[in-house]
Amino acid sequence: MSGNQSLLEDTIKARGNTQDNKPRRLGVEIEFAGLSGEEIVNELKRHFGGCVEHLSPFEIELRDSEFGTFKVELDSNQVKDFGEKAEEFLQSAEVERADLQKKFFETVGSLAGALVPWEIVAPPIPFKDLPRLYQLIEDLRDSGASGTRLAPHYAFGVHLNPELPALDVNTILRYLQAYCCLYDWIKETEKTDLSRRITPYINHFSKEYVSKILAPDYAPSLEELIDDYLEFNPTRNRSLDMLPLFQYLDKERIDAVIDDERVKPRPTFHYRLPNCDIDDPGWNLDNSLDTWLQVEQLAFDKKLSEIATEYQGILNEGTTKPSEPWAERVAHLLGITTPSSLH
Repeated sequence: MSGNQSLLEDTIKARGNTQDNKPRRLGVEIEFAGLSGEEIVNELKRHFGGCVEHLSPFEIELRDSEFGTFKVELDSNQVKDFGEKAEEFLQSAEVERADLQKKFFETVGSLAGALVPWEIVAPPIPFKDLPRLYQLIEDLRDSGASGTRLAPHYAFGVHLNPELPALDVNTILRYLQAYCCLYDWIKETEKTDLSRRITPYINHFSKEYVSKILAPDYAPSLEELIDDYLEFNPTRNRSLDMLPLFQYLDKERIDAVIDDERVKPRPTFHYRLPNCDIDDPGWNLDNSLDTWLQVEQLAFDKKLSEIATEYQGILNEGTTKPSEPWAERVAHLLGITTPSSLH
């Protein structure tokens, strides 16, 4: 485990509570292959306690764990729908069902698991307890879990859903600005796999939108911030998906534009860029968490305005002449590790 524990500790100290004065939490979604759903949920139970509930052959829950309910599911709606229909059929058939069901679902689950990942959907976990997940990742790796680089079609990712320390428009905008200023550095640091970059799910914001929100005179109301976002981003396919947060804050405004049942309201960001490199001994969740925490740091850094102005000038094609690639430049401005020295 190589996480920057001091960075997490600094974040907890500076912004460890929500605006309701409750400890901030973070939800995690992890996609990977190589293990069965049963093996995964049993590993979760060993770490966090609880009781296992099989909802279908492709959906399992660990309930009443130390942190709440974990879900383990094949990350494909088509596979899950098929599993539910097949189970209904087998339950209605006049046959010796127990052995048939077991063999049938083991076969289908094995075939499906070779094409789509199993996904752990963790409940919101307090920031201070996030290191508890690192040993889980190591044990899953030791058991045979495989990540996104093991096969060309494995576009597996990690999603982080951090609660915000406040929900006012200025806080939200500063996070958005910080993320956009750091995006080139994040992309180089994460080394996002080609199999994920060619999918639309983690598209970045357009240059026009980034330039708009970085403008020194951009001071929207919350309603204006949401409307501008929807004008440029009427989709959940963004590496930093803001729709769950905006639906939580103004459901009617989002529902008037977005018709997608997968968008769930919650007071969190939905950061989707990181790979899942679970089979790499040098990787753990702390790698992705540390990258996000740099966004946290910049969002509340007095340098944000200066950096945003410089980056907007570069985006506006010549207003500012870059002396080096922006990923390197912003790393130097902030005194953080440059991508080239990470790899």
